[in-house]
Amino acid sequence: MLLQLELGVLFLESYTLITIEWGGQLTNVCHVETAKWIHEYTSEDLYYTSYFTFRILFVHLIPCASLVTLNILLFRAMKQAQQKRERLFQDNKKRESKRVRDSNCTTLMLIVVVTVFLVVEIPLGVITALHIISSLLYEFLDYYIANLFILFANFFLIVSYPINFAIYCGMSRQFRETFKEIFLKSKSLIQIKNEYSSSKYTSVNGPRTFTNETVI
Repeated sequence: MLLQLELGVLFLESYTLITIEWGGQLTNVCHVETAKWIHEYTSEDLYYTSYFTFRILFVHLIPCASLVTLNILLFRAMKQAQQKRERLFQDNKKRESKRVRDSNCTTLMLIVVVTVFLVVEIPLGVITALHIISSLLYEFLDYYIANLFILFANFFLIVSYPINFAIYCGMSRQFRETFKEIFLKSKSLIQIKNEYSSSKYTSVNGPRTFTNETVI
């Protein structure tokens, strides 16, 4: 985000200090306008059209289409693995059947995570495309409603992060075990270390009484 702001300051926008009358007083404000090189070599219409077209294609359309295709392939692979698991279970190969089941759980978790991402990302791509069409061809978009829509979409985008964490915890046994090993065991080690330090101090200085005096 900071890099994008720096690029905007250096290449895409220019900032000048101007004085305006505000509330009956002269006030210095920052005036933002499109960079001069855009006016000299292209035009604002061409620049913004190229920018939003690139954004729709390479930020929304192509990634979302790729993820939808990936989800379909994953779902097919999961169905095939389920059939294989049933055959293994009938052949009394429980170990291989359990391995296929774990693989299916991971695949299903990935499908759910990708689906949550698409539910949030596709509406943003649609509203961006409608904005371009409304700006270039025919103005039909109500920007008050569009801004509210984008506000809620960004809110749900933020909410999707803890949802993804809940999906990982609920659908992946390996994730839960790794989480416990990293955080809970580390906390236990810190407690053991503190208890060890406390017992070492007591063995050297003696037990403490209620009057905060050390018995030697």
